[in-house]
Amino acid sequence: MQLKRIRELRVERGLTQRQMAELLQISLSAYSRYERGVVKIPLKILCGLADIHHTSIDYLIRHTDQRTPHARKK
Repeated sequence: MQLKRIRELRVERGLTQRQMAELLQISLSAYSRYERGVVKIPLKILCGLADIHHTSIDYLIRHTDQRTPHARKK
C-alpha cells in the first residue's frame, strides 16, 4: 500500500527522507520502503508520522480529507 500523503507531507515541510528517518529513529532504507509502499508501515511508525505532521492516521491513509486531528482525551 503506497501512502502518497506521507511523501506529500514530507515534501511540503521541506524534509528529506533521511531527515524523516532520523525523526522516526529508523533507517533511511526502512523509511524509503514505507514511502514507496514496498512494505506495510507498522502502527508505531504511522503514529510517529501523524505526530510529526500534526495530523491523524486517518488522514495519512486517506480515510478522511480532514487534515486536523481530533482532540486527544487526557
